[in-house]
Amino acid sequence: MTKETVDVRGVLIHVSHYDPKWCLGKADERPFEVDVALEVVDAMAAHGMNLLIVDCADGVTYRSHPEMKRHYSVPMHDLKVLADAAHAHGIDVVPKLNFSRSSWHQHDFWMKPHSDPWRYARDLEGYYRVAAGLIAELVGVMRPKRFFHIGMDEDHNRSLAQYADAIKTLRKIVKRHGLRTIIWNDSCHFRKEALAQVHADKCRAAEERLPRDIVQVLWDYSRAHPGIAKRVADEGFEVWVAPGGEMSRIRAWRRGPVDGWLLVNWVKCDRTNRKRLLESIHTVGAKLT
Repeated sequence: MTKETVDVRGVLIHVSHYDPKWCLGKADERPFEVDVALEVVDAMAAHGMNLLIVDCADGVTYRSHPEMKRHYSVPMHDLKVLADAAHAHGIDVVPKLNFSRSSWHQHDFWMKPHSDPWRYARDLEGYYRVAAGLIAELVGVMRPKRFFHIGMDEDHNRSLAQYADAIKTLRKIVKRHGLRTIIWNDSCHFRKEALAQVHADKCRAAEERLPRDIVQVLWDYSRAHPGIAKRVADEGFEVWVAPGGEMSRIRAWRRGPVDGWLLVNWVKCDRTNRKRLLESIHTVGAKLT
């Protein structure tokens, strides 16, 4: 099944982020620059792109949890400025917070002091209370119309049942705001290497436990997997793809039932990465139709 056009043509940018490589530079991390993000929005509009995902993490100062402020956190008003500009172009805005748990991948370390990677069950009620407050604050400022992205890739510390329950709990929080949940789906990394196998197996097994209104974003920046896209779509999920920048790979993905494209660059949105961010939209984003 091949779709001639897709409903979502999106870009993911980072106010901040947590992964092993990124965390090596946390001490010297620079603040997000909204002026660069506004140029991204203009470039998206020029090429008919219609969805902007903003990975917030601890890159902004939360009124509800000021203790999470870091040296690179910017005022929440910057997100309002960005969201207002995107909405003015008819681009929907999607806040993103990653609640994946892994002592290696560190994706939810941005929640410190409210995240303890070594003791999963420590004050789960408090963990979700903090999550709910942060989600509500971002929704109030950014005014998303349809979606909220909760991450959940490369989750290594939870069992399958704990992983599925975490997604369902966060989905309930997101649904209170009238929004649908987006998650990463790692199943394209099946049989790649030992650590990735854990994540691929878990995502694939979790699919049958999850509500079908959750958007599954398949990602692989080295290969296309139209067969996996078909499998996930046949299970009743909306399927988006983060394909990387090679047009031959994007064409191969098109053999599957793709509902949305997501262009990603795992770099800070600031002036040092301005050229890379804009060029990816002008060269690749323009062709994601």
